[in-house]
Amino acid sequence: MPPAKKRARTYDPARIRTAILTQFGHVRQAVHTLTPDQLALPTRLGGWTVRDLAAHVTMAVETVSLALERDEPAKQGLTLLEWPFATAVRAEGISDDTQALAKANPDLDALYARTEERITHRLAATPGDRLLGSRTGAMTLADFLVTRTVELVVHTDDLNAAVPGLDIPYDRQALAACTRLLADALAARAPGGSTEVRIPPYAVVQCVEGPRHTRGTPPNVVETDPLTWIRLATGRVAWKDAVAEARVSASGERADLGRLLPLMG
Repeated sequence: MPPAKKRARTYDPARIRTAILTQFGHVRQAVHTLTPDQLALPTRLGGWTVRDLAAHVTMAVETVSLALERDEPAKQGLTLLEWPFATAVRAEGISDDTQALAKANPDLDALYARTEERITHRLAATPGDRLLGSRTGAMTLADFLVTRTVELVVHTDDLNAAVPGLDIPYDRQALAACTRLLADALAARAPGGSTEVRIPPYAVVQCVEGPRHTRGTPPNVVETDPLTWIRLATGRVAWKDAVAEARVSASGERADLGRLLPLMG
C-alpha cells in the first residue's frame, strides 16, 4: 500500500550528523572487541555472519561518502517519509555486496577507520540541501542522513542480538530519530485519527481510519518501547509475538497493527 502524502517532521541537521558519527563510533568500538569465534556467529539476517553484518554497517555510512563523490542529481526523487517504503528495491544485490565487502576486508578495524575518516571529512564540507543519488532515489543530504540513523540503530540491535553479552549503546539522538521516522511512516501508511500509537519518550502519532479522538482517553491505544517498535517496523519481531509477550500494549478494536507491519522491506 503506498503511503499517503504527509509532511515529515523536521530534524536538527547538526544533531543528526553528531548522532550518526556517535553511533558509528559505538559500533566501531564494539566490533574491535569481537573475537574470531564471535565474528563467525550467525545473525538473524539470513546467511550473514556477524563479520558480514559488521561490514554492512560500514556500507550504510560509506554510501553517503560515495554518493557525494558523484555528480549532484538534477532534482529530488524521494522524500524522507517515502524512504521506508522504497527500501525493498535495495534488497536485491545487498547480500552479495555485503559478503564481498566482508571477504575483501579481513581487517575490520581498518575498514571502520577509513569509513569514519571519509564520512567525517565529507560531512564537514557539505551543506544539508545538497542532493545525492541513492538506490532508492535522489534525496537531500539532510534527509538521507536521517535514514542513516535507521540503518545504524537497526543493525546495532542486530549485532546485540547476535553476540551474547554484547551491549552496544544507542545514541539517544539516533534512537529518537529512528523511532520518529518509522512512527511517522506508520501514520503515512494508515492515515487517520482513530488510533494513538505511543512510543515513549520519543513519539506519539495518530493513525488508522475511523472516528477521530478529540479529548479524554483515546478508545484505541498502542504503546511500546522504542526498540520493540523498531523491530516491529523492520520485521525483526512479529506483531502477534510482541503482543503475546507483553512487549506491546494494544487496547481497542482498531489497535491491531499487524496488517500494517512491517513498514520496511
